[in-house]
Amino acid sequence: MDGSQGGMDGLPLEPAAVRRFLSDNPEFIREDAGLLDELGLRVAAGNVVDFAPAALARVHAAHRREAMQRQQIEAVARDNFSAQAQTHGAVVDLLDARNHSDLAWRLDDLARRRFGLAAAVVALEADARVPAGWTRLVEGQVDLILGGPQRLARMGFSPTALPLFGAGCEQVRSMAMVRMAMWEPARQGLLAFGSADPAGFTEDMGVELVAFLARVVERTAERWPIL
Repeated sequence: MDGSQGGMDGLPLEPAAVRRFLSDNPEFIREDAGLLDELGLRVAAGNVVDFAPAALARVHAAHRREAMQRQQIEAVARDNFSAQAQTHGAVVDLLDARNHSDLAWRLDDLARRRFGLAAAVVALEADARVPAGWTRLVEGQVDLILGGPQRLARMGFSPTALPLFGAGCEQVRSMAMVRMAMWEPARQGLLAFGSADPAGFTEDMGVELVAFLARVVERTAERWPIL
């Protein structure tokens, strides 16, 4: 009797009818070894239908999977909390900058010391020179690096962004980059972090913390006029 095909009268087979049938005909399951095996059941002493070891193994395996998933979620939560704490500490360091050059130095130092990254760069589109420690870009280069004028950020590896990191570019295997706009009228800039780990920054990662640091760099840089 196939419950998916309905009863003999063509009507859907109700669970209550199945229970009544098995209660009235217990031998239907006890005497069908193939069905018992398929359901993961066995007949114990006294003709009592019991869970077979295979069924218990499946239950234990499900519990192990759930435990592993919980551990993964907890690990991600701990990593996020640690990153947020490090970011807040980094903000305090940046706000203590004395000038544009000091700001760039502090940013690179905290990237290496707090986050274990290869480098951090502040870049600015400019016709002439930029503050010491900053990277000069030509007009339109921010759009080129990010992949278009509508892109605000980019995560992962981008060969076109390697020159941002100067002599240390050979160490960089992944990047996190966020567009910036500073002063009035707005000057296009870029905050870029480089990691030696190819999985340090990936395309599926969120950009919230990096974008937050970019906003801090913008506001701090605007304390002093650009020369």
